[in-house]
Amino acid sequence: MIIVDVQDMQEKIALDEALVRRWAEAMLMELDRTEAELSIVFVDDRYIRRLNRQYLGRDRATNVISFPQQEGEGYYGAHLGDIVISIERAEAEASQAGMTFDERLMQLLVHGICHLCGFDHENVSAERASEMEGVEQAILDKLGRC
Repeated sequence: MIIVDVQDMQEKIALDEALVRRWAEAMLMELDRTEAELSIVFVDDRYIRRLNRQYLGRDRATNVISFPQQEGEGYYGAHLGDIVISIERAEAEASQAGMTFDERLMQLLVHGICHLCGFDHENVSAERASEMEGVEQAILDKLGRC
């Protein structure tokens, strides 16, 4: 069973929480995570900047932060962790890239889910970073959104 909890803590953009939940469930299925739990939280730039500073030592707003429940190698149990997405960053990046808000939101969501599933692109080899990018793109292509 897949359980996805969606919390909207921002007021800038109305979100379809059920749609986001369906996207996350489909992404997890593509990653063969049929027994998974995760939380997705939508916030504004101010909130995510505070989290970024507190947990990653970066004093700036960012688009997405993943907080894995599990650390180290391997997959243990169903609770993957939390994904926090800045709606303000997503909206600005979508506009800059000439894409829809939903397309950018989906990209950020799959990026966060891949992090929770053990993929990484920071402080790893180019091969590992490329693997994560390939998995993300394959999922987006399969879902037909980007």
